[in-house]
Amino acid sequence: MTGAASILCASALLESRRADAQMLHLPLGLQLYSVRELLPKDFAGTLKDLGALGYREVEAAGYYNHSAAEVKQAMAAAGLKLVSAHYAYDALRQNFDEILAFHHELGVSHLICSWPGKDPAGIKKSGAPAKRDEFTLDDWRWNADQFNKIGDKTKTAGIDFGYHNHSIEFRVTDGVVPLVELLRLTDPDKVSLEMDCGWVIVGGADPVEYLRKYPKRINMLHIKDFNMREKSANGEPKITELGHGTIDNGPILEQAAKSGHVTHCFVEQEAFTVPPMESLKIDADYMHKLGAS
Repeated sequence: MTGAASILCASALLESRRADAQMLHLPLGLQLYSVRELLPKDFAGTLKDLGALGYREVEAAGYYNHSAAEVKQAMAAAGLKLVSAHYAYDALRQNFDEILAFHHELGVSHLICSWPGKDPAGIKKSGAPAKRDEFTLDDWRWNADQFNKIGDKTKTAGIDFGYHNHSIEFRVTDGVVPLVELLRLTDPDKVSLEMDCGWVIVGGADPVEYLRKYPKRINMLHIKDFNMREKSANGEPKITELGHGTIDNGPILEQAAKSGHVTHCFVEQEAFTVPPMESLKIDADYMHKLGAS
């Protein structure tokens, strides 16, 4: 069998396996960080372009000085449902009441912490601020306590609170995996996990195993692709479009379907190898093949 024939055969087998598998049939979603360069220039037009590509749900990462009424109008015109929004912990700490009121007006169902904070007591004790991605085990435990408090407040407002991981949560600290500690110390009724599957893999862990072990804690996913054989300028694996890297998201989505608790799934394209809308079209086509509607 020739090399080309082998590739075609393998592809056919893959498609056959996927056709028989239980897939995650959810609306095609996008984290709007993916179009952070386009939205400030043409907010409503960019959203319409995403709707035309087949995206149905979105997760915000900034509103670029638009009012809640303007955001709602732009989303409706684009045929998009705004499900969730991202904020770093420091922003939540500084402007929580304003953020909560704004998103209550928008009608979002989820509010997500996209980056942890640092325990002020630890900073004071050390005498110097740590690097952005350096966290002690005490920092992670302090974050868990803060998340429980935030989750209690958002729940009262009818909004679910969750945490979005990167790769730092898998750096073993004092013999403990920080993400495991976060899940152990946070109240399942108040804090969920939006699992970024790509960053889990970059962190050296397996998203499928986390879905198996914590099926009721993970209610949203981020899907992305990396070429794990190539490094970007910052030393991390190179980000690429879905299906063009080394991550097979199929088994992840199959396990998510089995867990029965994942309600939203967002593509996140943090960097591009082609123009943004072309890139997001590649991603949309990939996700449609894996069951997104």
